[in-house]
Amino acid sequence: MRLFRRCTRISILSLLAISVFTPVFLLSFRLKNLNSDASRDFVEDLSILEKSRPEGVQHSRSIQSHPRRPLDEKVKEMKDKVIRAKAYLSFAPPDSNSHFVKEIKLRIKELERAMGDVTKDSGLSRRATQKMKAMDGTLLKASRIYPDCSAMVNTLRAMTYNAEEQLRSQRDQTSFLVQLAARTTPKGLHCLSMQLTTEYFALQPEEREFPNQHKLQDPDLYHFAVFSDNVLACSVVVNTTVSTAKDPEKIVFHIVTDSLNLPAMSMWFLMNPPGKATIQIQSIDGFEWLSIKYNEDQQKQKGLDPRYASALNHLRFYLPDIFPSVNKIVFLDHDVVVRKDLTRLWHINIKGKVNGAVETCVEGEPSFRRMDMFINFTDPSVATRFDANTCTWAYGMNVFDLQEWRKRNLTALYHKYLELV
Repeated sequence: MRLFRRCTRISILSLLAISVFTPVFLLSFRLKNLNSDASRDFVEDLSILEKSRPEGVQHSRSIQSHPRRPLDEKVKEMKDKVIRAKAYLSFAPPDSNSHFVKEIKLRIKELERAMGDVTKDSGLSRRATQKMKAMDGTLLKASRIYPDCSAMVNTLRAMTYNAEEQLRSQRDQTSFLVQLAARTTPKGLHCLSMQLTTEYFALQPEEREFPNQHKLQDPDLYHFAVFSDNVLACSVVVNTTVSTAKDPEKIVFHIVTDSLNLPAMSMWFLMNPPGKATIQIQSIDGFEWLSIKYNEDQQKQKGLDPRYASALNHLRFYLPDIFPSVNKIVFLDHDVVVRKDLTRLWHINIKGKVNGAVETCVEGEPSFRRMDMFINFTDPSVATRFDANTCTWAYGMNVFDLQEWRKRNLTALYHKYLELV
């Protein structure tokens, strides 16, 4: 009985094992066949693609593997050869007329002419390549004639220095032009100046004259000076000064501008006369004695802010020469609006000083300025002549005693200080 039960159990377990593992075996065998077929089909598909791929696509990888040739390499090489040739040429005596000097000058001229204004290799002609080969032969000959490397280094260093100086000069000019562009007259005001200029030249010569010109040299009147090329700004200064004055008939305004704006400035005040006041308008170009001095002094001020090196700003230091018959004058900037009578300034005792102005000595105020903020006192020649703690002054309104100025000959002192710049 026991034996029968054991055999029954073994039979049941055997059937169970067969029923479980047989499907698993069949499924794995089927998957193996499917994978082998799919891989074979996939390989066949790849081979078809490889055969049908265009020739350019097949070699694209090999093309990308090569490094790209730098653009404009020949142009740069030609320019370098010209520089080397000029360096070798500088070794020859100044008056030398040897065969080598003639040859290298000819090669430089030919190569520069062949390059022209070309900046890319694609723009070079076959002739330029031929000229570069001819230059190679000449440079090789030069290296044998002048084998001293130190001389070449010094020459190239000098050429580099000259190039840097030219670059610095160009930067100064660029800075000037940028500031000039920033201060150019807006289009509307430019049209105003054009219209005024046109109307001025349409006048007869006698119609261009201002009245009361006999008062210009009278030292007993109140003389004001404005140096500007801005028509409307000058109009504001003149009209506010005259409108607030108790005795406007005693006021004489001297306006100095440039020749370009002289017709427009004159026409404006002919059309809009300043009441009972007298006005004179001059061109800075009319001061023939100033042109030579200004050109010399401008060279001394080279590198300074162009706003402060302009001719009209420079003219301030020649007030006694411009107004030889005037003893006292008030100088006004063209950005000033007058709100009170300024004729009282003539009654102020400036105690033998040349200049009377508003100080800017209050620390913390926006207008605070001191000499050490403008001048380099590390220079001993400057430190011994000026006090670093001296306050400066606002230049918008100044009273000048021209008699004292002439007595001290301050214009000559101004020229002397320019030597320190």
